Amino acid sequence: MKVTLETYGGLAAAADFRRRPQVLDTVDLPEGPATELARLVAAAVAMPAEADAGRARDARSYRITVEEDGRPTLLEQPDSAMTPAFAALLTWLRRHFAGQ
Repeated sequence: MKVTLETYGGLAAAADFRRRPQVLDTVDLPEGPATELARLVAAAVAMPAEADAGRARDARSYRITVEEDGRPTLLEQPDSAMTPAFAALLTWLRRHFAGQ
């Protein structure tokens, strides 16, 4: 499974033009973290964002693309209307990328 995190918008939107997506391939992870990531992805996919969540004007938004068996799944939510499952996945990814 390959997971890509993109961050955009918010008050510092101009900096996003220089920001590259962060990519993680689970083949590079030990079994425990790979299993935890798969669990978090499944929970986030099962709890989609509300269609009428609205957007705050200066909210930062996050796009997480999960590719598995050649099929991409796109998850996208703003700070202003984030589900708990998406927030947990985002937190895990941020911690992982911060440790690299």
